[in-house]
Amino acid sequence: MTARRPSTFVCTITPFDEAGRLDEEAAALLYGRLADAGVGAYVGSSSPGEGYALSLEETERLYGVALAAADGRVPVRAMGVEPHTPEQLAALIRLAESCHLDAMQLYCLDAGHGNKPDPTELERYFRGLLETMGLPAVISSHVFNGYVVEPDLVDRLLRDYPHIIGINVTNPDIAYVSKIIDVVDGRADVHVGGPMQAVAALALGAQGFLGTEGNLDPRACAAVIEHYRAGRLEDTFAAYSKVIHLFSINVWPGGSMRWLKAAMKVLGLPGWHLRPPWLALDDAAHARIAAQLDALGVTAD
Repeated sequence: MTARRPSTFVCTITPFDEAGRLDEEAAALLYGRLADAGVGAYVGSSSPGEGYALSLEETERLYGVALAAADGRVPVRAMGVEPHTPEQLAALIRLAESCHLDAMQLYCLDAGHGNKPDPTELERYFRGLLETMGLPAVISSHVFNGYVVEPDLVDRLLRDYPHIIGINVTNPDIAYVSKIIDVVDGRADVHVGGPMQAVAALALGAQGFLGTEGNLDPRACAAVIEHYRAGRLEDTFAAYSKVIHLFSINVWPGGSMRWLKAAMKVLGLPGWHLRPPWLALDDAAHARIAAQLDALGVTAD
């Protein structure tokens, strides 16, 4: 197995102003904070990035702001949204290529109404995109799609497409996660979605985790990886505990964007508005979140 450097990435929110417009100043602040902390960024995701609500022109502007703010200090990757057709994701790939992002994640198909591609169709979908893209690719297997990318398909894609640099796997089934790590066998980075399995995944040979918590406290996410790299397990566990407690604040249904933007508001970070039709959490929720962030020592600094 090839030794690969542990790392973490933040699935970023998209900052909007009070009128629902893309807030480029707030975006520059967000990506600058991530770069200062040394954590990579995924841009324009479904949740919490509200990427489905962005036009291609807005997405292009967001990519540009993220790249400028990161200034080469950390990787900036396009995350995209689950497409109904390959052509929908291909349009985002072309955009990410023209903006010179570091990589593009390939979500699985979401045809709606519970329709799922069979294994042959899913392989055809991935190969069609991989054959035409020049940008480094990251394959996503996400439990919320209602199906997984089978390990043997991951193996075949890695053998045939050397520009696949990562696999993002989001699944509570640690046995499945372990199988993906084993089949990848050092040929690409493996990151688990969310911090829940971060320590277990590192122990199994993955490179790290993706999370939304870095929108609020990027240094805490970075600390998990920094201490792990240095072999300071006690410090790793302490940093991990903070990230998990931050993750656990979100008890509101309907995705992570509502609570993250509520937390941004109470921290005084700009860009916390949601784009309609989504509504902010109520005042009681904001007060509860403020108290929990204060107890964890999370600030906007």
